[in-house]
Amino acid sequence: MTRTRPIDDATLTSLAGEYGTPLYVYNAGAIRRQAATLSGFDIVRYAQKANSNLAILRLIRSLGFRVDAVSAGEVLRALRAGFRDQEITFTADIFDRAALQVLGEHAVHVNIGSADMIEQYAHIRPGGDITLRINPGFGHGHDKKVSTGGEESKHGIWMAQQAEAVKRVEAAGLRVTGIHMHIGSGSDFSHLSKIRHAMNVAVRAAGDDLSYFSVGGGLPVPYRPEDHDFDIGRYTRDWHKTKADLQQDLGYDLVMEVEPGRYLMAQAGLLLAEVRAIKTSGSQRYILCDAGFNDLLRPAMYGAYHHVSIVGGDTGMTFPTLIGGPICESADLMTQSKGSVVDPRELPEAQVGDLVCIHDTGAYGASMGSNYNSRRLPAEVLVDGDDVTLIRRRQTWDEMLELEEVSPEPIVQRP
Repeated sequence: MTRTRPIDDATLTSLAGEYGTPLYVYNAGAIRRQAATLSGFDIVRYAQKANSNLAILRLIRSLGFRVDAVSAGEVLRALRAGFRDQEITFTADIFDRAALQVLGEHAVHVNIGSADMIEQYAHIRPGGDITLRINPGFGHGHDKKVSTGGEESKHGIWMAQQAEAVKRVEAAGLRVTGIHMHIGSGSDFSHLSKIRHAMNVAVRAAGDDLSYFSVGGGLPVPYRPEDHDFDIGRYTRDWHKTKADLQQDLGYDLVMEVEPGRYLMAQAGLLLAEVRAIKTSGSQRYILCDAGFNDLLRPAMYGAYHHVSIVGGDTGMTFPTLIGGPICESADLMTQSKGSVVDPRELPEAQVGDLVCIHDTGAYGASMGSNYNSRRLPAEVLVDGDDVTLIRRRQTWDEMLELEEVSPEPIVQRP
């Protein structure tokens, strides 16, 4: 499949001129198109860790979707974006003290990933309903770091311990009303058959109060030009078969939930950066730009692939090229594969001042950003048809430093 930009070159050039670079650009229309493919599920719950910008959350809520939160801060973000308590689920493997305080103040449903959380939740919400997140004993993903099942994953209650956990729930005066299972990003259909079987077992062992099950997220998107779109129709049909079998055996209806994050956001976003230097080192040609792994961590952390293009670049002769950033680390390459192996891209000639477009960065781009090397967080804009909205302004130098000014010392000027 040929990757295309969601926004044309003229608009990108104009946005970079107005808002500067690095700049995240999101396309609201692309989010809506992905959302429309999920209509076969009873509930769509957005995994906001993919991109938790308030404007994105408000757009997601306008689609009738609910939201998942994995921290106290994400609960408060969801509330600020307009979600009601009953539209939010808190999913975690621990309750830190901040989370317990927020959950004590808001009647947010919880998805429990460790049995020790049961009594802690009963203390702040006596008689409450909970979901159990089950680790089915296997995982999957495009990288080991995103596999969320199996012995080497910290997530979820080990499936063989589910019965014991259900007893603890009952003893604590709570009710298990949901089962959640998520084995990792990049799930394929061979693994889907395994998790559907595991879901059958887990749901039947959940007790008499069960009303819904969540199939998790991790729906793939095509990052590489040769990748194909995920068969969401087949995925939906397969889960409907599981739902029908469970309902027939249990004798009552169940609600089926899906939890997309990357699937909704990745292709809707891109990162614009300005070319600041071009050089060769031996046989390698480098384009160095003003976006680093503090802006987009996925290539350095996972060896993740992102298609790269030059805005307005000549489509004629191309050269193997590595894209690097300004961070003082050798890992600061947008073009690398697993194991820090360099992965040059065929790109046309570029000049200082040209724009580099890093594609499919709407998920786990800005949300994983940092101030490493004391670099400011980038700006973000949302394009909706002809409307452009600045949804996060660029961080100022003072904002980056202000939390450290507890007892400010004057700067001593040496003679």
